[in-house]
Amino acid sequence: MTSTHAFWLAGRQAAGEDTFDVTSPWDGRLVGKVSVPTDAQVEEAVAAAHAVRDEFAATPAHVRAGALDQAGKRLAERAEEIAQLISAENGKPVKWARGEVGRAVSVFRFAAEEARRFNGGEAQRLDTDAGGQGRLALTRRFPKGAVLGIAPFNFPLNLCAHKIAPAIAAGVPIILKPAPATPLSGLVIGELLAESGLPTGSWSILPVANDRMPALVQDERLPVISFTGSDKVGYSIMDSVPRKHCTLELGGNGAAVVLADFASDADLDRAAGRIAAFANYQGGQSCISVQRVIADAAVYDRLLPRIVAAVETQVTGDPADERTDVGPLVSEAAAERVESWVEEAVAAGARLLTGGKRDGAAYAPTVLTDVPADVTISREEVFGPVLTVQRTEGEAAAFAAVNDSKYGLQAGVFTHDLEAAFRAHRALEVGGVVIGDVPSYRADQMPYGGAKRSGVGREGVKFAMDDYTYERVLVLTGLAL
Repeated sequence: MTSTHAFWLAGRQAAGEDTFDVTSPWDGRLVGKVSVPTDAQVEEAVAAAHAVRDEFAATPAHVRAGALDQAGKRLAERAEEIAQLISAENGKPVKWARGEVGRAVSVFRFAAEEARRFNGGEAQRLDTDAGGQGRLALTRRFPKGAVLGIAPFNFPLNLCAHKIAPAIAAGVPIILKPAPATPLSGLVIGELLAESGLPTGSWSILPVANDRMPALVQDERLPVISFTGSDKVGYSIMDSVPRKHCTLELGGNGAAVVLADFASDADLDRAAGRIAAFANYQGGQSCISVQRVIADAAVYDRLLPRIVAAVETQVTGDPADERTDVGPLVSEAAAERVESWVEEAVAAGARLLTGGKRDGAAYAPTVLTDVPADVTISREEVFGPVLTVQRTEGEAAAFAAVNDSKYGLQAGVFTHDLEAAFRAHRALEVGGVVIGDVPSYRADQMPYGGAKRSGVGREGVKFAMDDYTYERVLVLTGLAL
């Protein structure tokens, strides 16, 4: 019999009146039952977070850091168990799930380190003008208020960690909402924090349905919202609460540019292999997966068959199989949407070079070329294992093609030319440029976020802590400086 997973209300386990089932997108089996908070329990969690603001902000840094260190240690000890859970509820191949657990361990470690050095204060002399003689400004950061963190399904553990760990590090209460399709991995974080000794009310993990979010979003006791998901939902949240602070990490249609100097056989083999792997990892369900390849005409004809061949080596199938590279999408509806976009592109004149087949929630790794610029798959985030390849003439045209998008999360540029790397950094309208690799690289301590419709604000532990807090200046007077 499958047990029912409790949620975490103000730091303690709790159960509601109803439950919902979490099923595997691979075979439909029941992975777990999750208890659903009642409206009264959600209210209790929010009230507790609001009430504990001052106490939590005043918690000694060593207490918060110790809680985060312990959580990271326990997560590492349970790594294989949790990787299997991620794979079961998300459909992610277990080898990728193990990588996600490793990243989450790092997030808790980084957060513990930042907790120890955060808010140390910055002193600024004010006697640079006569009116400031004898005065010194001391700047420190203080919480803006309790945070509502809303996490997506594609990294169900690590992106929950990216919400809750920086909040704890900064002494900011948080209500964390995991994705309805994948709540079990997020609820594990509660198990890691349960014996932390953090103040009651400083954190809750509530698996509420999406249709209950508007009330939480509007609640004035949650002045900060950290959302990861689609641009449509993210901007609707921001538009509905214009006076709140919103950090939005939204979608992308990541481009990998291959410039003319990246031309040796070894170069092209490496580019093709990296592109194939990171167009299809997580089933393409990553905001920075490779969706578009923009290849200089000087290398296009040699690169394209290499990409197709590399994509065809991707092993699809059961996510529990150690050999599997590409598992199912999160649902059959998601796979049907990808299928419809590919069919639209082919009907409009695109050439299908491999893939293009759906089996339930699984969609075969797919490569398209000659894709019209106005079809959906050219303009939107496919969030599936589909790759388009286009030819351009020269660096400027390639960079213009990257920018011909409403999104701007990250881009990769395959080049050996250092000056071209700096030109890319200046020209590309994205939040991050990765030189010599695909756009899919993310280190969890670096600033991560986008331009244009890809969001506002930055994640990455230190940068999230900055978003959760604000600077307050203390002016000291009558000092002999």
